[in-house]
Amino acid sequence: MSLLKRSGVIGATVAAFTLALAVPASAHVTVNPGTATQGGYAKVTFRVPNEMDTANTTKVEVNLPTDTPLASVSLKPVAGWTVVAEKAKLATPVEVHGAPLTEAVNKITWTATGDAAIKPGQFQEFDVSVGPLPETGQVVFKALQTYSDGTIVRWIDEPTTDGTEPEKPAPVLKLTPAAATDAPAAATGPTVDASAADDEGDGNGTGFGIAGIVLGLAGLVLGLLAYRRSGATTAPVATPAAPTKAE
Repeated sequence: MSLLKRSGVIGATVAAFTLALAVPASAHVTVNPGTATQGGYAKVTFRVPNEMDTANTTKVEVNLPTDTPLASVSLKPVAGWTVVAEKAKLATPVEVHGAPLTEAVNKITWTATGDAAIKPGQFQEFDVSVGPLPETGQVVFKALQTYSDGTIVRWIDEPTTDGTEPEKPAPVLKLTPAAATDAPAAATGPTVDASAADDEGDGNGTGFGIAGIVLGLAGLVLGLLAYRRSGATTAPVATPAAPTKAE
């Protein structure tokens, strides 16, 4: 084998090996959309892909934080899956909408029934409505993915400070501050540009001036015609003087 061919084979092998390592790392449990507004409500979707070739995903557990609890948690049914939401007492009650909150949902578990398990090369989505969202920079949902062969993949690694992705990243929902609502409201009525108003005023004045001149001329003509008619009917008719006899 020539050196060129050998280099090509080695390069292809390295590329395939790199791709094989990269694919499982990217097929982790995620929450979508990735951002929401602090203090609001949001529908989030946990997307769970099957990253194994020889087993099915039969159970998914998502843990909700209790240090920033979510007072409202609603679950959307998924065909072929049972779902259970577990609550826990809060170490420190929090106030939500003026009422104390002493317990909150801390774990949601979806379990496949029948043939609904997530098979190799497939994924499933689980919708949850949550709120009000805390006034923090993010919410971390640690998740556990159970396979039919007993393997449990723990997606529980929190984001790193240096920006690198951990080995088993947990789903993270980024939170942004709500837009300010105490700013004075902008006028909703139509606005008039000062220069346009001046131009419009000048145009109206010119138009009225021209109309006045036209009306004045018309009145003058009518007056002259009336005067001429009056003169023609009332003026005395001059008669020639009688000739005088010569002495």
